Amino acid sequence: MSSSDLYEIDLTMTDGTRTSFGAFRGRPVLVVNVASKCGFTPQYAGLEELYGKYAGEGLVVLGMPCNQFMGQEPGNDDEIAAFCSTTFGVTFPLMSKGDVRGKDQHPLYGQLTKFRNGVLPGLVKWNFEKFLVDREGAVVARFAPTVEPDAPEVVAAIEDALARPA
Repeated sequence: MSSSDLYEIDLTMTDGTRTSFGAFRGRPVLVVNVASKCGFTPQYAGLEELYGKYAGEGLVVLGMPCNQFMGQEPGNDDEIAAFCSTTFGVTFPLMSKGDVRGKDQHPLYGQLTKFRNGVLPGLVKWNFEKFLVDREGAVVARFAPTVEPDAPEVVAAIEDALARPA
C-alpha cells in the first residue's frame, strides 16, 4: 500500500457516520490513540489547542479511542464523545473506539505502524502516541505518548507539514 492509499481506509466516527481517511486528503493529520482514564488524558487539552490554532491552515487532529492499555478507555462511543466535549472542549474528529494493535488492529494503524519515510515502525506502545501524516498521505513523524502536543518537536513538524504544498 502506498502512502496515498491511506486515503482508501474506511473510518467510522463516534457519532456513527462512515467516511474514509480520504476525507482529509490534502491536509496534514495528527492521528492519536486516546483514552479517558490515562495519566496522559490531560493531553486532550493540548490536542484541542493545536487543532484550534492550526485547523484554519488545514491541520486535522484525529483521535481514536482505544481500550487496549490497562482498560483505560472503558466507555462506549457516546460516552467517550460526551467526556471529550464536556471535560476538554474537544471539537476535533474522533473515530469509533478500536484497536491500534493485535489481530483486530484498525487498518489505519496497520499502515501507520509500518516503516516509511524514516519514521520508526512498530507497535503502538501506549495511549496518546502521535503520528503525523502530511498533505500527500505520507507518515512523516511519530511521537511517543510522553511527548506533549505542544512540544517544540511536534509543533515544528506540524508547521513544516503545513508549509509544504499538497
